[in-house]
Amino acid sequence: MLEQFFTLYLKIFFMMVPFFVMSVFLSLSKNLSKPEKNSVIFKLSVAVAISSLIFLLFGKYIFNLFGITLDAFKIGAGTVLFLSALDMIRGGREIPNTEMKDDSDFAIVPLAIPSTVGPGMIGILMVIGAEMSGMVEITLVILSLLAAVFSLAGVLLISNRLQDFIGKQGLKVLPKITGLFVSAIGAQIIFSGIQGFFLLG
Repeated sequence: MLEQFFTLYLKIFFMMVPFFVMSVFLSLSKNLSKPEKNSVIFKLSVAVAISSLIFLLFGKYIFNLFGITLDAFKIGAGTVLFLSALDMIRGGREIPNTEMKDDSDFAIVPLAIPSTVGPGMIGILMVIGAEMSGMVEITLVILSLLAAVFSLAGVLLISNRLQDFIGKQGLKVLPKITGLFVSAIGAQIIFSGIQGFFLLG
């Protein structure tokens, strides 16, 4: 069970593309004080946790509503995730521009959505949610998700120190490394969907 928790935790954490989110956070929060940055991180964490739980717990009902099979959605979601990962590896994923009324209203948009909870993340959460069965597994997945959110908050809390430690060049490399892991997750989900489709077809 501990191994399953750790596997789910790592998968969800990498799907949150933490180092890309860190780059966005550092760019948008450069004029904020430390208390203001902490407030942004708190708002981000709450927004990511709530939105992720919604997609995780209610995704299967969306499948039923639109008559989408899980295998078809796996192929689609995995493809979106794989393409997003390629953008990260090539450096094509840019920091979003946003017009802010004040310096700290970017916590929800674009930091939580779509930088953290983007199309790929939403798709995979819905796939994981549709495959959950039994209270033990549901609890395990929710705990893994919350642990990933806490880890993301931790990365952002030490983001300035991490930037000083690895330098700006290192900060550009980390999202590419994350992209490799995310692309592998995307490819695995696509293959799983194709396998299920042909076995059931």
